[in-house]
Amino acid sequence: MRVKINYRYIASLAASLAVALLIGAVILMVSGFNPVEAYSALLSGAFSNARHIGDVLEYAMVLCLCGVACNIGSRVGIFNVGGEGQLLLGAIVSAQIGVVLNGLTPWVVIPVAALGAALTGGLYALLPGWLKVKHNVNEVITTIMLNNIAEFVCEFLAKGPWKNPDNNIVAGTGNLPTEYWFTRLATGSNLTTVFFVATIMTVLTWYIMQKTATGYEMRLTGDNPRFARFAGIKTDKLVIIGMLVSGMLCGLAGMFRVYGAEHIYKASISNDYYFEALTVAMIAKYQIPATAVISVIFAVLKIGAQGMETAAGVPNQIYLIIQTVVIFCMAAESGIFDGLKRRAEDKAAKAAARLREKEGAAHD
Repeated sequence: MRVKINYRYIASLAASLAVALLIGAVILMVSGFNPVEAYSALLSGAFSNARHIGDVLEYAMVLCLCGVACNIGSRVGIFNVGGEGQLLLGAIVSAQIGVVLNGLTPWVVIPVAALGAALTGGLYALLPGWLKVKHNVNEVITTIMLNNIAEFVCEFLAKGPWKNPDNNIVAGTGNLPTEYWFTRLATGSNLTTVFFVATIMTVLTWYIMQKTATGYEMRLTGDNPRFARFAGIKTDKLVIIGMLVSGMLCGLAGMFRVYGAEHIYKASISNDYYFEALTVAMIAKYQIPATAVISVIFAVLKIGAQGMETAAGVPNQIYLIIQTVVIFCMAAESGIFDGLKRRAEDKAAKAAARLREKEGAAHD
């Protein structure tokens, strides 16, 4: 299986990260901090021990899984902005399943919880997909509105019928029994064995998208739906399936958070994971390998920034500044490269014209 490497994209990403770190260094100096010490603390906060590395990988896992969900929607030409709501619903449903089925073997509860989370997220994504296909309703508007509805529904359930009996928890479901927790891979970190499951899911999705007829049909549907319909591809069906699978992955990401890191549903279960993953997917140009790599980079910056704040006293908002600059540079990448290419071509054309003129003058 041969993977084509886009060296121009790699160079662009490296240059964007370098520019972002340079701008961050200038801001740190203006603010009275030593950039070398700050960035050293950032790297230490991400890699100094197994716990920090585990937290980086767990954060990257959730970003990558949500980014892959976004990639699937994009592949069929639909923009799923509702992943945050799908993640929240998947998280609260899976948490409640664990509470209700308390006492049963984990071999029953965990698969049922995963199925419940996937179906909840998938069905919630199916609605805007169906509206898009059948009535051409803009999916960006519907998914954004459905995010709000999901958030309010989860808040109602967590404060009402599914509320934790512990009065100190204002909004949250019951605590998940310890026998249902995923096994931790590093003491003190949030990284659990579900990391391997998420990795397999990511690789499998990449293979289907790149190496199968279904993936080709999905790509053709997203690139040129009219031609795909004339070619006999059932584009409406693929759009609905793409949206369904995208929502299922988001629901599973919510379940992974509950059974892996949090062991309870609460409002902070996500912290806008999907919106950050959406950014990751766009920077990666909706390519799954690039999504995985950028997820790790963003996770290093996020977890490292927390360590930087503790060790060097630098506000972790510097992470957001670096992230924003990377986004800006990558968004401008095509225009910059195309402009440089045109300038080089113009220079070459002018040099060739001058050379012809000299040759003509010498010939005369």
